[in-house]
Amino acid sequence: METITLELTIDETNTILTGLGQQPYIKVADLVHKIQEQGASQLATDIPENHTEKELENIISERDGK
Repeated sequence: METITLELTIDETNTILTGLGQQPYIKVADLVHKIQEQGASQLATDIPENHTEKELENIISERDGK
């Protein structure tokens, strides 16, 4: 599978996640999880793996000062 690399601000990424959150969960769950994992790994190296999606959202929000 081909991939692309995007550079987005945290606010832009959260906007995308908010939009995805309005879609049926079954259709977007894997994509939301992938975005959250990649975002979390870029924002901090001290975040342990195996967080729930909500925990990752909170970590990203806290790092963004929200």
